Order: sequence, then structure tokens, then C-alpha cells
Amino acid sequence: MKKIKILTIILGIVLITIVAFFGVYVQKQNRMEDKVKDYSYAMDLKGGRNIRLTVDDTTNTVIKDANGNEVTDADSLTDEELTEKGYIKEETKTNPDDVLNEENYLKSKKIIEKRLNKLGVDNYIVSVDKTSGDILIEIPENDSTDNVVSNIATTGKFEIIDSTTKEALMDNNDIKSSKVMYGAASATATGTSVYLDIEFNKEGTNKLKDISTTYVETNTTSDTNTTNNTTTDETTSSQEETEETKQITMKIDDEEIMTTSFDETIETGRLSLSVGTASTDAQTLQGYINQASSMAIVLDNGNMPIKYTVSENKYVLSDITQNELDIIFYVMLAIAVLALIVLIIRYKTRGLLNAFSYIGLAALFLLLLRYTNVVISIESIFGVAVVLILNYIFVNKLLSKMKSEEKVDKVAISIAIKETYKEFFIKIIPIIIAVITFCFIRWEPISSFGMVMFWGILLISLYNISITNLLVRIKESKGGKNKNGK
Repeated sequence: MKKIKILTIILGIVLITIVAFFGVYVQKQNRMEDKVKDYSYAMDLKGGRNIRLTVDDTTNTVIKDANGNEVTDADSLTDEELTEKGYIKEETKTNPDDVLNEENYLKSKKIIEKRLNKLGVDNYIVSVDKTSGDILIEIPENDSTDNVVSNIATTGKFEIIDSTTKEALMDNNDIKSSKVMYGAASATATGTSVYLDIEFNKEGTNKLKDISTTYVETNTTSDTNTTNNTTTDETTSSQEETEETKQITMKIDDEEIMTTSFDETIETGRLSLSVGTASTDAQTLQGYINQASSMAIVLDNGNMPIKYTVSENKYVLSDITQNELDIIFYVMLAIAVLALIVLIIRYKTRGLLNAFSYIGLAALFLLLLRYTNVVISIESIFGVAVVLILNYIFVNKLLSKMKSEEKVDKVAISIAIKETYKEFFIKIIPIIIAVITFCFIRWEPISSFGMVMFWGILLISLYNISITNLLVRIKESKGGKNKNGK
């Protein structure tokens, strides 16, 4: 029975090791796909994307009437026709000279940093040239990098305007927050709809209430007026009067999102905009969610005072090659194998069982780093090595205490484990304090090292008190073993 229990634990460790080091592959279409989550690599290992945002120096041609109002439907008119109508062409800069200053450059940088945080990009470098206004951004390269680039370059200008007069009714200053929502399309229709939910601040709520009261959908009414002439029985023809519906146009970065009117007064201060159409396809819905999320992130952090264009967007290779990483891995593996051989030679059967336990911890640790999204950098690889060394010290201390006992039984094992835990963790208290501090430092080389060490120390404490402890107890379950553990 004892051998069956030990064999079961060892088989479990072997299974975890296979998953951690080789993955779990399933067939998807014409290829095999690993279902185990990949590591999150830092820029020093995987490379990164360098993006340069340059101040937009283009000019726009605006046509205005004699009253100075912009005319939007005169693009096809010739210069002679414009003169006949009294229209005037004006050249305006996309970024007026008065907005090109250090204050706005720094404000744009801060907004970009907020967007990167919202997009979940922890490892980034943003710098600004206070003279030219150019913003340089370095972010890790991964599957979402292109989406990140498209979001950080947008101005994020939000407007609700009168569709006829082009008067600005609401803007970014009226927004409190925005988020993505989704739910059933309707009680009768199938599919899921995605919405961009915009919540306005107190002033914006009052504005939205006034706008939704003014810009309401109206019906066409027909009044028939019959006029009787006193000298004749002549009746005038019916006169139809049509009341024109006032509409608003919603824009983001000067691009029309919708033109509409309201069915009723909105007093809640919330506006839900449908993104795409109702769908049951998971991929389509994810696309709509990504689109709505991008809009929410842009609106949540305000609009940049300066319009930028992406003048450089290039992938930069890591200075560390795959061959160099392989060398580091094989060196660490060789050292670990030699250390475990020493453990087996010194402690015999106990050493062999604890060697299996050690391998299980290493495999579980690698899986833990994947699913806790710890960023793997050169410094964190060093952290992995430190964790494995600490665990080896712990196991060696435990086996040494057990070897020193004349008789190893349930009580002796319990005492040995308690003493080992006490001595080990008291000695590494300074390390634990430093590790927790490192986790909160924003500089990635230090924070990644801290996170690796944090999860490693936590795993050492939990894994050894369960798996290692269980193996030792099963092995010594009959008691009365000699010093050599035979």
C-alpha cells in the first residue's frame, strides 16, 4: 500500500513535469496547438516595439460662408462658384501654433501613459522631446501590440454637435467614465449586443437632459385649412406643414459615430451606444468588444491637446539570442541534476524521493509563473535560480535533521519539519521583506525579480508542507528506520 501511494505521487509529479516542460498539444485545424499558456517575456528577452509620435503639421482647407460658418457641402465647387456664392477658403493648421508648447507636450505624454496602463501594458518607457514635442514609446512585443499602437496615437476628441448648425453641445469635459457592456439583443431576437456605456459628470448629466429634451424625434403633421370666400364658394387647397426633426451628431476624433435624435428625455446621465450588430459568433463578438474597449480607454483618459501621427513603428530585436538563452537553461539544468545526484548519494532512498519532490516543485513553479502573468526578464531568470537554490537548502536541511535521528517515526518527522521551517524562514526574513518591496517598484527588472521570488517563496512554504511532507511520512510510516534511511 505504501509503495502504491508513493508511486501515485511520483506519477503525478511526472505528469506536471511533462506539462510544464513540453506542454499539452491538441489538434486545431491543420496544426497542433499548445494549450499551456506561454510565458510573458520582457523586452530584454523578446524584443519590443519602438514607436515615435510626431506632431501633425498638416493643414486643412475650410470653406466658410459670409457669416463665418463652415460649409461642409462645397468641396466639389470651383473657385469661381465659391466666389459667386460668397464663400471663402481658409487654410487652418491641424495643430495651431498656440497649442504647441511644453505644457501640452507633457500633458499628452501623461495621457498616453494612462492609456498604456488601461491597456494592461506594465512594461513601457515613454519620453518626450520638450522642444519638438516628439514622443518616443517603447513597449513589449506581443499579440496585442498593434492594438496598443492604434489606441495611443488617437487624439480621443469626443463631441456631440448640432447636425445642422454644427454647434458643439458636449465634449470630453462632460464625461465621467466609460465602459463596455454586453447582453441579449432583445427578448425575442437571438444573439448578444455590445455597448459602449458613457457616464457623464454632473454638468454633463444636465446637458444631456437638456439635449435629449430638445433633440427629440417628431412626427410630420398635416393641417388642412379651408378658407371660405364670402363672395364665392371657392375653397383653398390643403396646406401641409412639416415640423423638421432636430438631430445631433456624435463624433470621436472628428469621425462621425452616429447621427440621431432622442425618443425620450435622458435623466440618468448615461448613454449606451451599440457597437456593431447582435451576433452569436464568439470571434465577431470579441472584435466588437475590442472595438468598444478601445473607445472606452480613449474616452476615459481625456483627449490629447495635440494631434500626433505615428512616424515610426518598428520592431527591435532583443540583444540576447535564443542560443544564449538555451545555454543559460542547460547550465541551470546541469547544476540542478548534479545537486540532486548529490542528494541521492547522501540520503539514499529519502534523497531519491525528495529529488522527485524537488522536480515537482520546479515544474509547478514554472507553470505558476505562466498563469500569474509574471514578466520573465534576465533578472527574473536569476530569481528562478535563487528560488531553486533556496528550496534545495530547505530539503537538505530537512533530510539532514532526519538523518541525525536514531529513530525516525511520525513524531520525529513532525519535529524535524517544524524545526526546519522555523530555522529556514527566520533566516530568510530579510529576503522576504526585500522581495515584497521589489514587487511594488515600477522598474521592471526589479519588479519582475521581486514577483518571481514572491511566488517562489510562497510555493516553497506550501509545497513542502504538503507534497514533501506527505512523501516523507509515507516512506517512514512503519517507523524504526536507521540513520541511512533504509
